[in-house]
Amino acid sequence: MIETSEYEENTVGLVETKYITFEEGVQLSSGVTLKPITVAYETYGELNKDKSNAILVEPTLTADAHVAGVNKEGQVGWWDMIVGPNKALDTYQYFVICTNVLGGCKGTTGPSSINPKTKKPYGVDFPVITIEDMVKVQKMLIDYFGIKKLYAVIGGSMGGMQVLQWLADYPEYVRKAIVIATSARNSAMCIAFNQVGRVAIMSDPNWNGGDYYDKEPPRAGLALARMIGHITYLSDSSMREKFGRKLQGKESYGYDFNIEFQVESYLQYKGTHFVKRFDANSYLYLTRAVDYFDLTNNGKRSLAEAFKNVKSKVLVIGITSDWLYPTYQQKEIVLALTANNVDVTYQELESDYGHDAFLVEKGQMNYIIKNFLSKNKVRDIMTKGVKVLKPQDNIETAARIMINESVTHLPVVDENNQLVGIVTSWDLCKAITGHYSKIEEVMTRNVITVNFEDDIHVAANKMKKYDFSALPVLDNENKLVGMINVEAITTVLGKIYFP
Repeated sequence: MIETSEYEENTVGLVETKYITFEEGVQLSSGVTLKPITVAYETYGELNKDKSNAILVEPTLTADAHVAGVNKEGQVGWWDMIVGPNKALDTYQYFVICTNVLGGCKGTTGPSSINPKTKKPYGVDFPVITIEDMVKVQKMLIDYFGIKKLYAVIGGSMGGMQVLQWLADYPEYVRKAIVIATSARNSAMCIAFNQVGRVAIMSDPNWNGGDYYDKEPPRAGLALARMIGHITYLSDSSMREKFGRKLQGKESYGYDFNIEFQVESYLQYKGTHFVKRFDANSYLYLTRAVDYFDLTNNGKRSLAEAFKNVKSKVLVIGITSDWLYPTYQQKEIVLALTANNVDVTYQELESDYGHDAFLVEKGQMNYIIKNFLSKNKVRDIMTKGVKVLKPQDNIETAARIMINESVTHLPVVDENNQLVGIVTSWDLCKAITGHYSKIEEVMTRNVITVNFEDDIHVAANKMKKYDFSALPVLDNENKLVGMINVEAITTVLGKIYFP
């Protein structure tokens, strides 16, 4: 447990999990309708007025909604290292949302929830779910918030699968996507490891066909499943560096089957600790959902076809030492996105920590993600609803607007809101000395502009090149939608390069 003074300065502070129930439920991939569905979620930061700053964090296999800050039990969020003030997911800028997934055991409806038909926990009567189903439920929560487009969706491992599902199923809802250490379809090796874990649980007599909620749970089976899974999250080099062949609490071999090596003790600790916070049936359902994940629909379409409607800007991150989801699988995603002319970037974490590196490499993760998210578009910082002039307006009108609005540039538009010129305070000075009376006599006609989808660096470069302090912003139909000035750009760039 961290001290209060520490988390108040570096994290979002004390947080609370919230719950919402959707009585209408959802139709699952299996065809079954599951209802009602309760979703556990946490949020950090403030949703802005036009609801354009929301970032959805997708949990990993055994993570929950508590991604940042400290809860009342003193537990720090599982990805607190990148979520919080001035971190990659800067809660000063973004409204961050994280849910417990469908099928989980931390508040969202899952096998341990009460079946309304029997008034008992579902157990294995809970319907089989998929990653697609998880994302459907998340979409319901996003709709509840009234968010029409997520600024970003981010996740690693199973969380990365959920990000890819968002891109395939709801491409119009995702502006930016960050996909980490995952695959577009679970490999045979991953399915094999998951099956061994499930067999470990189901072989435990206490599993009792999934009906154990009023009895002793299958602790031994779940702990063994976790130990097997945890090995896949590490790497040969990280285990060699961390444990080597060090003995646990002894100087020589005992020549028996008790704990001898530190790595054995570590895995046993991970297993026994895990059973205190996780439900064995949820482990069965979630690993099965991962196994079913295949964006090619079992080969019925290409991966490129799965991404055919993606317009988002995408960052794909691989890990050099990840043998669970090797980097060739992330590069496959990049190729499929590139085939659709998607703006995609690939980065690799240089790390010996294996698959878990995205939960450990604080410096690299913050740097890569912050840079990706901070590449703001002009539309993010432009001034909307600016005052405009008509060519026939007189000079006095322009002068009055500049004084009242404290601006030095006024765009001139025609009856269709098409930009036809611009007038500056310097133009007004010339008009007065030249005895001009109409705007069309003094306005600059060949105006330098930027598109609202341009990166702010494009606007900055144009201002530097032409020595301007403001530029009109046009949409894709060349209609005026705002103005961008050097002060706004300087503020944003300052946050990027001097956080």
